[in-house]
Amino acid sequence: MRPPKIALLVETSREYGRGILRGIIRYQKEHGPWSIYFKPQGLGEPPPKWLHNWRGDGILARINDKRMAKALSTTSAYVVDLRNALPSLKFPTVAISNQSVVDLAAEHFIERGYKNFAFCGTPLGENRNQDEKGDLFAKLISERKYICHTYKYPKVKFKSWDAEQRHIGSWLKALPKPTALLTCHDDKGQQLIDACGRIKLIVPDEIAILGIDNDPFLCNLSSPQLSSIDVYPERIGYEAAALLDKLMKGEKAPTKPLLFEPRGLIIRQSTDFTAVSDPIVSLITKRILEKACENTDIEHLLNDIPISRSSLFRRFKESIGRSPKKELTRVRIELAKSFLTSSTLRVEEIASKVFHSESKHFIEVFKKTVGTTPLLYRKERTLHGL
Repeated sequence: MRPPKIALLVETSREYGRGILRGIIRYQKEHGPWSIYFKPQGLGEPPPKWLHNWRGDGILARINDKRMAKALSTTSAYVVDLRNALPSLKFPTVAISNQSVVDLAAEHFIERGYKNFAFCGTPLGENRNQDEKGDLFAKLISERKYICHTYKYPKVKFKSWDAEQRHIGSWLKALPKPTALLTCHDDKGQQLIDACGRIKLIVPDEIAILGIDNDPFLCNLSSPQLSSIDVYPERIGYEAAALLDKLMKGEKAPTKPLLFEPRGLIIRQSTDFTAVSDPIVSLITKRILEKACENTDIEHLLNDIPISRSSLFRRFKESIGRSPKKELTRVRIELAKSFLTSSTLRVEEIASKVFHSESKHFIEVFKKTVGTTPLLYRKERTLHGL
């Protein structure tokens, strides 16, 4: 019996697309073999000429526009979309949950004490996915009784990159400070950090910037380095390949898009800040962020603070809603989550590295805080827990 013939229409120009391809590769190695037809391409390219006469079994595609959707509708192969950018698309879809992404972003910012929020995406109507992220983030911030300032593109296109940066810079300058700003993707995050640098706005002290996709090149290209949400494209690719396999074996297509949660948030310099006006609380939160992985306790971090403990704890509670000890635990839990999803360190090693304790204590604290064990947390956010 011949292996299924599968075509891949996924861009290689972006880390998100390459992550999807890694997930597809993983699935076909475990459940194949498949005969793969693939040529490197960018997102938004016109339908390839070979598609009209291609006779295969399945296609995994990042469908960006109506041209590609129309071309794919003429093929007899099963098609799975991995972008979710077009409304009323007839093909089954596997993609990231935008609601889960903005939930994670809002939680990150609110935990750090922010009361001013903003969103910067692509021009309205250019990309349904990015519009949805902005709408969902603004709605969530409004439900928390705050205001979200959204960047509005002018109707006339910018004549140059410098002109666009000046326009964005004027908007950034007018925002209340400090502001927590979510961008539609890492490309925009890198652009905003550059715009802040041009007008001498300090990131993250005045504008904290969070990207989406966790593209290592773009995040590290930025100065300061860009924090970002890891949307785990490998899982999207893996699950899309699994769905295509089921369709080719005669199973019915799902009636709604299959949407998956992001893997987590990777904190870098662009959001490494706690937005509180109280100078003492601000000093302590900075110490906690800097010293979280050291073998220290909260009393050691507070021993030179010239204020009574009762007054300090009251001011801490008023500023960020929790005690200094709970803030240290929160930061350590976030670090542990990052190690669980982005490294192969064993639970025992993470317990020692982050909490400087035995794994039993770490597991108890993690389960009490997160609601699940470290191993289950890792398994739910990595392919087969690996």
